[in-house]
Amino acid sequence: MKLKDLLVNVCYTVINDGNPEISDVIYDSRKVSDNDVFVCLKGYTSDGHKYAETAIKQGAAALVISDSLNINVPKNVAVIKTDDTRLALALMSVEYFGRPAEELKTIAITGTKGKTTTTAMIAEIFEQADIKTGTIGTLGVVYGGNTYKTNNTTPESYEIQKSMRDMINAGCSAMVIEASSIGLKHNRLAGITFDVGVFTNFSDDHIGGVEHKDMAEYLYCKSLLFRQCKNCAANIDDPSWQAITKDAENVLTFGFSDDAQLHAENDHLLSDNGFIGVHFEAKGLKELSLDVGTPGKFNVYNALSAIAAVSFFGVPDKAIIDGLKIAKVKGRVEPVKVSDKFTLLIDYAHNALSMENVLTTLKQYKPNRLITMFGAGGNRPKVRRYEMGETSGRLSDLSVITEDNSRFEDVNDIIEDIKVGINKTDGKYVVVPNRKDAIRYCINNAEEGDIIVLAGKGHEDYQEIKGVKYHMDERELIAEILEENKKL
Repeated sequence: MKLKDLLVNVCYTVINDGNPEISDVIYDSRKVSDNDVFVCLKGYTSDGHKYAETAIKQGAAALVISDSLNINVPKNVAVIKTDDTRLALALMSVEYFGRPAEELKTIAITGTKGKTTTTAMIAEIFEQADIKTGTIGTLGVVYGGNTYKTNNTTPESYEIQKSMRDMINAGCSAMVIEASSIGLKHNRLAGITFDVGVFTNFSDDHIGGVEHKDMAEYLYCKSLLFRQCKNCAANIDDPSWQAITKDAENVLTFGFSDDAQLHAENDHLLSDNGFIGVHFEAKGLKELSLDVGTPGKFNVYNALSAIAAVSFFGVPDKAIIDGLKIAKVKGRVEPVKVSDKFTLLIDYAHNALSMENVLTTLKQYKPNRLITMFGAGGNRPKVRRYEMGETSGRLSDLSVITEDNSRFEDVNDIIEDIKVGINKTDGKYVVVPNRKDAIRYCINNAEEGDIIVLAGKGHEDYQEIKGVKYHMDERELIAEILEENKKL
């Protein structure tokens, strides 16, 4: 592809003229090869302009810059200057991958909480409607049963465009992405006109450091999404909804408020035969009776977000009903079917605050016993272990203390630290140092009506011990244990 074809939507000036054939668009100088264009990005800790000379030596045919270069650039290397190289990268990536968003149904979700769960719900509803769907977010790029890990919730623009093209090649016709405030701030989503933008909620987060200087900037960055959406679904119960969606067109509101175009009524918790979730009735835009297979009343909002989003595509009601009942997020209070008598969940909670949130939510279901299996990471502050032990001891009927990424520490030393915290409470506990054995203990000693939480690993599929990451997926361990139990 010719350089100027890539730059068709970029505002720029020419420093070194030329229109070479471009092999790829690269922003990491270590990956540059012959005939690539190197885009110099300025990051928090590094500046791509410093590596322009390296890129040239490795065969770059063109450079895209925003600052002056203190090097002699050969005449055969085109140099383009623009105000914002991140924006340029996004717009060039759109062209390089053939504008993939135009071939997909596209939904972007922004908000402080609920993005990952809502993404999963929308994807499952689409799948139930025979719309093959890919997702991009906290868990990585997911499509066709495969997960490709990313460095950020909203990856760099090049990765987003490449992922959409890969999804299309794999037969997908829809894409759902988590639009983080940082991703929006840095133009990672630039060049895409989304069919639907979704606003979930807004609260204090990501303030300070290299993220957002204050709440006003955080809100502003969230609002940027709705300048590039054909339609909008917004949580009317959140006080910030109008400020964030002020630039949106065709806004559909949802919430518990009677003023919402899609609103929820008669919500209550559900726990039966190993199923744990929440029931509610949708009114207004949709008249539906729904069981959501994700625990906690707050998931009514996520379900409303999903219903509102898919309503723009005329998805059948049956797909909504079936999708919400089975949708789950890997490693986020994820149910694993083991028995009709008790409920087994996998969750990523790996500090006291996240454990507090999960266990408090689950206690609302009034289980026979709430059993929490957990460990703590090695080479991390000991206070975290004390706090986790105290939290589990206070909220759980039984704690099963085990290993979790012990790294370069002895697992037994970590367990002793956890016990310091748990011994501040009256909570019962057992120690089973091997994680598989601990899961086996939980399953084999479960009673009817118990809720068991395997906390700490979540979506992770490894165990880190003495600098080595060993493959370990708790879903696989559970399957192995069930098979081994059959042979007893």
